[in-house]
Amino acid sequence: MRFTFFCKIVVVVTLVVLFGWLFPDSFSGARIGGFAAAWLVGLVLGRGDIRRNRRSWIALAVAALFVSSLFDDPGPLAWVLFWCALSIAALLPKVTRFDDAWHWGARLVIHAVGGIGKPFADLRRFGRSKQGKRINAGAIMAMLGLPLVGGALFVALFAAANPLIAQALAAIRLPSLWQILLWALVAVCVWPSLRPHASVMRLAARLPDPEPVLPGTSLPSVLIALALFNAIFVVQNGLDIAFLWSGGALPVGMTQTEYVHRGAYPLIGTALIAGVMALAMLRPGSASARHPWARRLVTLWVVQNLVLVASSVLRTIDYIDASMLTAWRIAALAWMGLVALGLVLICWRILGGRSARWLINWNALAAAVVLTMCTFVDLGALAASRNVRRQAPAAIDLCYLGQVGDGALLPLIALEQRPMDAVTRDRVRYARDLIFTDLSARQDSWTEWTPRGARRLARATAMLGPNPARPLAVDQPTWRNCDGSIEHPAPPAQP
Repeated sequence: MRFTFFCKIVVVVTLVVLFGWLFPDSFSGARIGGFAAAWLVGLVLGRGDIRRNRRSWIALAVAALFVSSLFDDPGPLAWVLFWCALSIAALLPKVTRFDDAWHWGARLVIHAVGGIGKPFADLRRFGRSKQGKRINAGAIMAMLGLPLVGGALFVALFAAANPLIAQALAAIRLPSLWQILLWALVAVCVWPSLRPHASVMRLAARLPDPEPVLPGTSLPSVLIALALFNAIFVVQNGLDIAFLWSGGALPVGMTQTEYVHRGAYPLIGTALIAGVMALAMLRPGSASARHPWARRLVTLWVVQNLVLVASSVLRTIDYIDASMLTAWRIAALAWMGLVALGLVLICWRILGGRSARWLINWNALAAAVVLTMCTFVDLGALAASRNVRRQAPAAIDLCYLGQVGDGALLPLIALEQRPMDAVTRDRVRYARDLIFTDLSARQDSWTEWTPRGARRLARATAMLGPNPARPLAVDQPTWRNCDGSIEHPAPPAQP
């Protein structure tokens, strides 16, 4: 037992030293994936119960998948998903079975919060003697006083007598307080994966099953509510079919853009609330769940909510066509797809008598698949490519493409090769040159290098050729805006 404890200490110290070497200045580049891989290997080496647990190896394989994403193009989402998979692998040997995503979500939250104090609790336990008595701090100082003071004295004497030793000592640079605090934070984050807190399983086991409860859900109340809700939703969906899907003329004073943009996200919120209410009104075993008319009305209500979600998707697409596509709007469309799938699963659960665990696990699996895809797909690059293909050169928002970063480089090069006026071409060329220069500088540094960046830079260099055109030079006091337009200072005021 004591040997395994020291092995875990060695793993943590090794990871802290590796972190200090990999990240002397910033937390970026493919080295993030390298550190994640080292953490994964350290967890396997330091935990024998994980090596013997077959389910943990599945979680480790998923974590390794996110390691590859962190190495290719690191991002916050990939790191969070990697930590979740790693933590699940660390906690799986402590449970008898994988119950549901609800309890596992609670375990991860408790593991993240409670793990902060775990290293300090283990230090207190380690500080106890075999007889259970705490080692006195004064006794420790008395034990270490002679070797430390004597060693320092002899080193100082040898440094005075030997210039080589003096130079070696002078070359030593002690870490700053910030570095020490950062290394301590890394140790605090890594240690709980090697020694999870016992309260994680105990507290999560006390959580009730996630069955939503609403007051007043008697059979007559549910039937009246479902009939009323269906009637209200018929009005909203009828208006959307008349004005959004069919393109009918709107009342005077309201534009199509206002009608489209105003309701996309509130309608998704409405669908989510309706889904929770449907679950609460037709709980398994209740009289409402067995009543045929209640089941028909709730099925109709879910179908109307699906029409509501489809209208939200259409509103978002219409607004994108009127303005532009962004990474967040792609994420919003994916979220709407998950909401639609969740509504279908709710209906399936009610009609098929499935459990709440079944519903949560399938929704969690769908969300995990979508999030995993987002870690490997550059949504900003997709948005930039679509905007360049669909919009006229003069109408493209170059400020947004600049915010996208190197994901917009290849679309900008393709845009530069399209016919346009000289002023617009110079603006596009300026935006492209900024991103190309920044990407080249980052790829020249091993701390910022990534495989995806290297692939983009190689392709961009091939597309631009040996002598790429440069934007017009701008001298002070003239400057360029984020869209590449040239701004001149205001003329001095006349007396």
